[in-house]
Amino acid sequence: MITGEKYRITVLTDRLIRLEYSESGKFEDRKSFAVVNRDFPKTQAKVTEDENSIAIETAALLLTYDKKPFSSQGLSIELKETGSKWNYGQAHDDYSNLWGTARTLDEADGWIRLGKGIFGRGGYAVLDDSASQVFDGEEICNRSDAGTDIYFFGYGRDYYGGLSDFYALCGRTPMIPRYALGNWWSRYYKYTEESYLKVLENFRKEGIPLSVAVIDMDWHLTKVDPKYGSGWTGYTWDKDLFPDYRRFLKSVHDNKLAVTLNLHPADGIRAFEDMYEDTAKAMGIDPESKEAVEFDFEDPAFRKAYFDTVLHPYESDGVDFWWIDWQQGTGKKKDSVDPLILLNHYHYKDQENRNIRPMIFSRYAGPGSHRYPIGFSGDTITTWKSLAFQPYFTSTSSNIGYGWWSHDIGGHMLGNKDDDRLIRWIEYGVFSPIMRIHSSNSPFFNKEPWTLQQPYRDIVRKFMKLRHALIPYLYTETYRASKEGRPLIRPMYYDCSENPESYNVGNQYMFGESLIAMAVTEPDDKELRMAATRGIIPKGRWIDIFNARVYEGVKVRKFYRPLSEMPVLIPAGGIVPMSADDTANGCENPKELRIMVGAGADGEYELYEDDGISMNYESGASVKTAFSVKYDAQSKKIEFTIDAAKGDISLIPDERSYVVEFLGATGGKNGAQSGMNGKSLVFKLPKTQVTQPQTIVISNVCLVQNDYRELVFEIIDRAWIATTDKEIINNRLMSLSREKFAGWLRSADISEKLKDAIEEVL
Repeated sequence: MITGEKYRITVLTDRLIRLEYSESGKFEDRKSFAVVNRDFPKTQAKVTEDENSIAIETAALLLTYDKKPFSSQGLSIELKETGSKWNYGQAHDDYSNLWGTARTLDEADGWIRLGKGIFGRGGYAVLDDSASQVFDGEEICNRSDAGTDIYFFGYGRDYYGGLSDFYALCGRTPMIPRYALGNWWSRYYKYTEESYLKVLENFRKEGIPLSVAVIDMDWHLTKVDPKYGSGWTGYTWDKDLFPDYRRFLKSVHDNKLAVTLNLHPADGIRAFEDMYEDTAKAMGIDPESKEAVEFDFEDPAFRKAYFDTVLHPYESDGVDFWWIDWQQGTGKKKDSVDPLILLNHYHYKDQENRNIRPMIFSRYAGPGSHRYPIGFSGDTITTWKSLAFQPYFTSTSSNIGYGWWSHDIGGHMLGNKDDDRLIRWIEYGVFSPIMRIHSSNSPFFNKEPWTLQQPYRDIVRKFMKLRHALIPYLYTETYRASKEGRPLIRPMYYDCSENPESYNVGNQYMFGESLIAMAVTEPDDKELRMAATRGIIPKGRWIDIFNARVYEGVKVRKFYRPLSEMPVLIPAGGIVPMSADDTANGCENPKELRIMVGAGADGEYELYEDDGISMNYESGASVKTAFSVKYDAQSKKIEFTIDAAKGDISLIPDERSYVVEFLGATGGKNGAQSGMNGKSLVFKLPKTQVTQPQTIVISNVCLVQNDYRELVFEIIDRAWIATTDKEIINNRLMSLSREKFAGWLRSADISEKLKDAIEEVL
């Protein structure tokens, strides 16, 4: 730490530096909302100083400063590895930044401006903490000094290293409850107890599992005497709709769903509310006065009364967490702290202090918000443009450490009816952090699967079942996000930064350690009857989990898929543990696992499990089960090992059975069966004690190669083109070698889109 009369420079790591300037000479040592830890291990730095300047050199950076008010001429930092230089306040910051996220997508119809992230194309970025709130003990308050307080991140293309230090500086991402990873049902709709339970029954009949039941604002009284104001804020159950709300909550829990209720808290607790008398007394207000208990989360007394008399009793009755739908923006006074910050922080801490795995459902409140998952992205317009923006928006949020966005899957309002778009949105939702279908209260916004025609109904069922099957994998990735600082959703340039195109594939992202997903966000081409999305095939062998199509990297191209599929790739050696039961509600640690393995390389994966709802995991109450695969190309043998489960075994079933599927492999002996139309090998293991290791050995394995003639035939058979053109293409396909057919195709008199779709499988 180098301190002058009006400046302070703190070297936190060899690539992270804090820069402060204050005319008053006062500097901030308290935690801020964004930055909660500055106690880093000592970093070696060479400091050269004279009367007029300072130079600080670390292993990665060279800082020069003229000891004057910060300026572009007087303060700069150079990245030694690349020679790129940052000058304070430089005008092109906006163009080089790789962006972070935004407070909300309310009323968005496509792209919106994002806040800055901690990475840039020049290898650096700045986190400006000058105006953020600070913690004064347990209270959050605004800063009194108007100085400059910024953090320079100079991590080049080491995105994981940058994120690791960001989480050390700003706090780690906590674990979320396991139930959050399943399918949520949500709709802004005036449900009754009977009609909501009927919805759950219909999902059961469809064979579609759920894990979270959302009840929007109509759970409470919304028609109130105008003398009290609007009906947006409310805490008293509408007994005309829910005559016995405790019975209703019990019924939902009996269906193995968690429950959340929507809150618009701005108008406080008014005299018509059931709990008004208790809350008023707690706040020293005479209940006879009918004076409203004003919402004021800056007041510790109000917070205590709010939790004790309003929310905690409902939680005892069966409410698992709260949807904090705060849209009002600012507090009552000019110098009030943003109420959204206060709501998110104190709601979260209230649960944590009671050994409940905390989770809120609220809007993003700026850097530091990753410590309070989950984010509600707001009320988007229902258009293709909105869908097209969400994959990029979600993955880019990793650049500010924010990994848990929940979108209104299918779009919230306006737009038009388009079931193709709904399907593509649901497919993306399954491969997004939180799968929550939601919409406005229009009677024409029906997303219930049983209201859809075929084939839409079956496709929705297929993908929503897949979401629940993926929960063991998703929960492990939740743990990795918290423990290792690797968000579930990450831009492709995190792992493929050497390829410039990795910055230009906004629909593609890493989905945990073992999968790459590519959202399809455009309508089907009328001729191809497929839609395209653009992505990178990284180095190595990759297999599509939906059709076992094999790809070899490195390539950048478009991927074409019918409505029933989206490109999701697993690498050779990749392992994805899944639940074999994809129809049951809830998210229990499964009795039977289905393990998906990419054939053709060695790999390993460690499954993580705990009780899913408490804070006990922080004291080690968890179980880990390691899987590994070895592939010997010379002897054509696959060996797959399931190690003994280690940890608190009481948290998982005593015995488990396994179905292991090797994608992209055929042939095989020793009990393996053919699957996925001959493009995978399936091996079933009998139920065994989880403390007993097991090994599968399959010999005579052949790696699948794409049958390009079969795939090209499927494309032209699907296409709505002239039959004569189909026959011409097919004749060339059958009579020419692959290379000669590819040469003929380049000059053929057919559409460029059809050529491109065919070239994908060649």
